[in-house]
Amino acid sequence: MRFENVALVSIGQLIPAIEISSTWIETQLQSVYERLRLPEGRLEGMSGIQSRRIWAEGTRLSDCSIVSCRNAMTAARIEPADLGCLIHASVCREFLEPATACRVHHHLGLPEEAWVYDLSNACLGIMNGAVQIAQFIESGSIRAGLVVGTEDSRGLMQATLAQLQNDASLTRQSIKPAFASLTIGSGSCAWLLVDRRWWATRKESTGAQVLGAVAIARTEHHGLCQSDTDQAGGNMQPTMNTDSELLLEAGVATGAAAFQRLLEELVWERKQLVATICHQVGAAHRRRMLDALELPQDKDFATFATLGNTGSVALPTALAEAITSGFLPATGQAALLGIGSGVNSVMLGLQLGAISVQASYQT
Repeated sequence: MRFENVALVSIGQLIPAIEISSTWIETQLQSVYERLRLPEGRLEGMSGIQSRRIWAEGTRLSDCSIVSCRNAMTAARIEPADLGCLIHASVCREFLEPATACRVHHHLGLPEEAWVYDLSNACLGIMNGAVQIAQFIESGSIRAGLVVGTEDSRGLMQATLAQLQNDASLTRQSIKPAFASLTIGSGSCAWLLVDRRWWATRKESTGAQVLGAVAIARTEHHGLCQSDTDQAGGNMQPTMNTDSELLLEAGVATGAAAFQRLLEELVWERKQLVATICHQVGAAHRRRMLDALELPQDKDFATFATLGNTGSVALPTALAEAITSGFLPATGQAALLGIGSGVNSVMLGLQLGAISVQASYQT
């Protein structure tokens, strides 16, 4: 699908307080490593992830999302009354019902006429939410909307460590599906999208025009990465089982198909792209994905080394970091290359412009 009137004008972030290194995780598994004769540094060596961040204990997800949304709104200098949609789109949520978006909507003071709901699609939630808001804008239903997500990896990390520490039957083979769980980090990010025609009347910065989006679903691979039963509203202590090798192959193939469709949809050639941002899984995924898409690594921005895989907020956060670091050019065409378990791919094409970013750190 293509869009004519949609712009991404600001990004808000909240960065977790606590840094957890891969070395620290391995110290918690020292007895397991010794018994299975696993080499130190295996976790970072396999993933390229040196550290990830987690929220302080007792942190409420919706509180983080509220801060991220406020940061995005402040960066854009937009009023609550202007927002016609709020989508909470992370894997993690506070309750089975009501939608986590409801509490965020209330504390932001958004209009009662706004569309307010949760959306979940593994690591693609915010990308999917952005596409839905773009469709609302393109249809003339709203003039601005927020999509936000907050991922909390503390429970997954704790549950995975406890499982590995207490399972005397573990082998070098059977431990493999658990390693992906130890690469997950926490984070919070919000994107603010607007109608370009309305935004132009405010004489604000133009933002980045959202040119279009594509999706590919290869759901025959849905069993390659699964968490256990829904933990929302409970103690949030899930475990996850991932066949990383097969998931890598399926994800790369799905991403290659989606990227080809994006090129065709937007009538682009690879050489036109000034920047790309992949989903932030790890070093092997990034290398294989860019090779398959025939894209150079020096035009791609990565954050996984210090933030880990933060699920639905990984790519959105990487876009923000690419802007604030000065990596992203001021103009030109850029592609956001989303991949999620299932296996699904959602990709967006942008015509770059000035996107405002405001980030804060959890205290």
